[in-house]
Amino acid sequence: MVSPPQTGYENILKEFLREKCNPVSVHPEGMPANAVNHKHYWRPIMAFWLFKQEPGCYSLDDLERDGTTIWDGVSNALARKHLRATKAGDRVFFYHTGKEKAIVGEMKIVGKPIIDPEGDDPNAVAVTVRFVKRYAKPITLAEIKKVQALADWDLVRISRLSVVPVTEEQWSLVISH
Repeated sequence: MVSPPQTGYENILKEFLREKCNPVSVHPEGMPANAVNHKHYWRPIMAFWLFKQEPGCYSLDDLERDGTTIWDGVSNALARKHLRATKAGDRVFFYHTGKEKAIVGEMKIVGKPIIDPEGDDPNAVAVTVRFVKRYAKPITLAEIKKVQALADWDLVRISRLSVVPVTEEQWSLVISH
């Protein structure tokens, strides 16, 4: 099959993806392997996140029992921005804060972000998540900090952020431990 001629913009995009998007695998044609291409636009089909919660407030046990829940109550502006960027199908680490400080399981986003139905703030956002699985052994923050490739991850750098983006490379490194 012969590829159509490329415009200058497509060549620039190809070069950008090769140089700047290391964690994303790239097809020879220049688009990420997990991307949808529509002319000059691409987006990952699925993104990865980490959501933090105090287990005394709502734990993985609660989510497993309930099956799904509305993830709400996020007040930090950056965390809200991240929550607004989620979409159905995204995979999410469930992280217990407090004394535990560990990734304890996985959940999945099942709906698009909505205005927080319980919030008084019109900027408050919420999203519905579904239980996927419990990890046999929680992955502690101490273990994560030992991995040099995760040193720049927002989970390590911005400890108070409750909704944290996760790259594909970070996801793979975490679940391989």
